[in-house]
Parts: sequence; C-alpha cells; structure tokens
Amino acid sequence: MFAAGVAVFTAASLAGGLAASPGWLLAARAAQGAGAALAGPGSLALIATTFEDGPRRSRALAVFSVAGSAGMVVGLVLGGLLTAWASWRAVLFVNVPVGAAIVLLAPRVLRESPGREGRFDVAGALACTLGSTLLVYGFIRAAERGWNGGLTVGAFCGAAVLLALFPAIEARAAQPVLPLRLFGDRDRVGAFLMRLLLTSAMSGMLFFLTLYVQRVLGYGPLATGFGFLPTTAALIAASRAVPRLLPGTARSRSWRRARCCARPGWCG
Repeated sequence: MFAAGVAVFTAASLAGGLAASPGWLLAARAAQGAGAALAGPGSLALIATTFEDGPRRSRALAVFSVAGSAGMVVGLVLGGLLTAWASWRAVLFVNVPVGAAIVLLAPRVLRESPGREGRFDVAGALACTLGSTLLVYGFIRAAERGWNGGLTVGAFCGAAVLLALFPAIEARAAQPVLPLRLFGDRDRVGAFLMRLLLTSAMSGMLFFLTLYVQRVLGYGPLATGFGFLPTTAALIAASRAVPRLLPGTARSRSWRRARCCARPGWCG
C-alpha cells in the first residue's frame, strides 16, 4: 500500500507538471492527495512493524513527525527556488525522480507485513470521505458565494448527516475503518487531538502567512520561502528533544499512577 500510494503520487506529479489547463492541474492535484492518503498510513504502519515499542520507535516517530512538518516549510524554500529559477512546473516534476526511487527501493528495503483476511468497510469509508468532502466544499462555497446559498447549505447538511452516521456505521461494522475502541485510550485520544491541532495550525499558518508576505509585504517566492526557515529550525530542535523527554515522561506517569493506586479507593 505504501509503494502503491507513492506510485500514484509520483504519476500525479508528472501529470500535474504537464498540465495544459487549470482543470487538468486540479485533477492531478486531487490524484496527488489520493496517493498521499494511501502512502501516509502505510508509512506509519511500517514504523510500527519495523521498530519495537520503546526508544527506537519513539525516535522513528519523531523523525517521521519532523520530516512531515519540516517538509511543509522546507518545501516553500525549494518551491521558491524552483519557481524563481525555472517554472512552477518544476515544483511538480521534482517529485518524479524521488518517488520513482522510493517505489523501486521499497521492495528491497522494507519488510512485507503479513497478510490477513478481512472485509473492507465500504459504508464507513464512503460516509467519512463524502462527509469530509462536503464539509470542505461547504466552507469553500461559503467563502465565494456566502453562507445562504443553496449549495452551501446543502453541502453542510449533507456533511452533518454523513459524519453523524459514521460512528453508527463503525459501531456495527465487523471490521470498521476506524474502530471506536481506539477512543477508549486517553493517551491515544490525546495523540489524535494533538495531531489534528498540529496539522490544522501548520496548514493554516503556511497558507495565510504566504499570502500575507507576498501580497502585503511584497516578498517574492524565494524570499517568502526563506522567511519560514525559523519555523523549520524550531521543528528540528523539537524533534531532537522529544525522544529524550518521552521516557522520562512515561516513568513519571507510571510513578504517579502507582502512588495513587497505593491509596485505597484511588485506582479506578
């Protein structure tokens, strides 16, 4: 799945670089998103199966996180260089050799995870995907045409219905896309929430700051990219500190829990 996702992303990047119309480019970008959606979970699954639980997995997850976050920022610098020195098409073409190398090396370097029989949760996947798509479309439509338009209201209503049905579908599915039992672990819920906030904050910050520094401050693509370098430095520093802090945090929590459980009636 990881290799297939990278292959789709690479092919879409090539198609986007060759785009002859805005519609062609938008379709290629959508295909890029589909490829990334396949490769992203596969990369995390490979980390879980390759590195045992403990310091090695913590380091691997830290590297993964900083690569994803810093890549968003470093991509602005490289994108600015490519746009200023070549063309916007080069921003898409640069993905092709990297993606091709990953697809070719993956079978040789990565260990194939064992297969298991199962059933795909079609209803859950459709409800989640269509509901999220309608929600995003509703916000985009509202920004362009206002909140009172028929398509805007319809998109939000459809999103509300589908996203409300999603938990009910998952509760009844034999093998759900998102098992609801995952939300029974407080640590996991906290990780989900932090990931959501991090991605939302980074995406929003990069989008609006890019518009601000280019439209208001008058920076070019290259200067805009270099303006984000302090953010990259902070992310790299955090990625080096987190693996060292996690074991101490885990020990502290275990000590506090053991202390509470030693008191009658405190251990739930």
